[in-house]
Amino acid sequence: MPLFPCGIKNNMEGKLVIISAPSGAGKTTIVNHLLRKGLGLEFSISATTRRPRGKEKTGKEYYFISITDFKERIRNKEFVEWEEVYKDQFYGTLRSEIDRIWSEKKHVLFDVDVRGGINLKSIFGHQAISVFIMPPSVNELEKRLLGRATDDPSKIKIRLGKAIEEMKL
Repeated sequence: MPLFPCGIKNNMEGKLVIISAPSGAGKTTIVNHLLRKGLGLEFSISATTRRPRGKEKTGKEYYFISITDFKERIRNKEFVEWEEVYKDQFYGTLRSEIDRIWSEKKHVLFDVDVRGGINLKSIFGHQAISVFIMPPSVNELEKRLLGRATDDPSKIKIRLGKAIEEMKL
């Protein structure tokens, strides 16, 4: 069986559905809707160094790991792709997640930031379907982020700045 450039075996039947958008644009809502539809999709749980928000649990929404552990996994080439999205906040897609989902004969569903989506599409090419969710406006995005009540105003300002850059990509 041929390999992708990232070293994962090319499962010709397994597809990847990539949902990407700026923070607060609605990725998670769309992903949860798709998962409830029984379409043979399985959520790829990303690894991150950020702290859990609200009721998030490791192994469900994310694998919450330390910066030291994340960097060790980078050295061990355990990630298909990874990014330092914000200062000291790393996010990445573990090879083991894709292997796990494909071994269950399901298609991989991603909820990733824009750069992660671009990276995944460039790695998996025609096997990946990529969807970018454009928020209605920056003002609406700000309202949504404030409504979450999970970040302080300085972090929201950083997220909005990143969102503006992502919408240009």
